Parts: sequence; structure tokens; C-alpha cells
Amino acid sequence: MANPDAPFGLRPVKHLNGSPWNGVVERCYVSASYATALFVGDPVDIDTTLTDKTAAAKHQTIIKATAGDGNYVYGVIVGFEPNPDNLSRIYSPASTAAWALVCNAPDVIYHIRDDGAATPTYVFPGQNANLIFTHTGNTTTGISQAELDTNSDPPAADASNQLYILKLADIENNDLGTHAIWEVLLSTHRLSGVPGILGVTSA
Repeated sequence: MANPDAPFGLRPVKHLNGSPWNGVVERCYVSASYATALFVGDPVDIDTTLTDKTAAAKHQTIIKATAGDGNYVYGVIVGFEPNPDNLSRIYSPASTAAWALVCNAPDVIYHIRDDGAATPTYVFPGQNANLIFTHTGNTTTGISQAELDTNSDPPAADASNQLYILKLADIENNDLGTHAIWEVLLSTHRLSGVPGILGVTSA
């Protein structure tokens, strides 16, 4: 059965040592001046605009991470604090102040679906890959549409790529084919202390 074309961004699964991810998050600020919507599953980075920072300096201010080679990721949004003016809102609209809950541990393994632009092969595990934002987030579900890039910058052994592919996710109805779900680490993580995880290409 073909894998569905149903991106969901990055979804934390467990830590690298095998222990389950227990939901620990960092509370991060999204400035009302930031003109991009954010969704659950979006990779984020630190906001570089000084005037957007919280004056108390007790929280990081975040923006959506830039997809592509050499760009860093600080963490992944796993939820938002309720907005008292709109309790039904499940994402952060553009130009709206918000508090995001971010998984920022460098050793967390995530699930992510590939973009289906090229057929993946069994050489993918152990290689690096980049993020791609072909679609905008879903305002109905509040879910990110970030995917693993298989075509415009195909997986390879490249430590400057944003993701390190561990393996095809061992879950039901997930086949080695287009739109597969992969287990990945954030290779260019802001908090990892290394320039990136170098993958290996098998010949």
C-alpha cells in the first residue's frame, strides 16, 4: 500500500539512548512583529531581530527555521500556550504574539515524512538530508507541513545538512517508497556543540 502524502512536520519520539521523550519543553516567545505563522511540528531557530526579544531576557524568542544546507535549528514546536482571546486557536498566526512550547534537546529523535519528490532507497539510513517547506502549515489542524527533502537537495553524506537519517521508521504501514516516514536527528542543532553529524554513503 502506498504511503499517504500527509506531512506533519517533525514529531519527537524518543531520546537517542532509547528512553522515551517525556514531553519536557522550553517556553519560547513569538513576537507580534514576526510576520510568519507557526505550527506544531515546525522547526524553529533563535530570532535575530533585537527589537523582537523579550525585555526580561528570561525566554528565547523564536522564528521558523530556514530550510536548506547550513541552516541551524534550535528545536521543534510541540504546542502553544492557550490564547485567552481565542481558546480554539491551535497555531500561531502571523504577526501575533504567542508562547510556543519547544522541544530543544539535541539528542531527541524525530519522525518526519519525506516530500515524495524522489523515490527513497535503502541507502538513505546513515545519510544527511535537509528540510523543505513545499506547503504552508495547516490552519485547520494546526500541524506543520515541513518535510524531508529528497529531490532538490537529495540525501548525501554532508554534515552541513540539517538532518541525520537514522532509519525508516518502524511503524505500521510505513513502506520504503515515496512519502515514507523517517527517524532523524537534528544534525545542525544550535545546542549540540558540533558543526553537524557527518553521514555515510554506502557504495
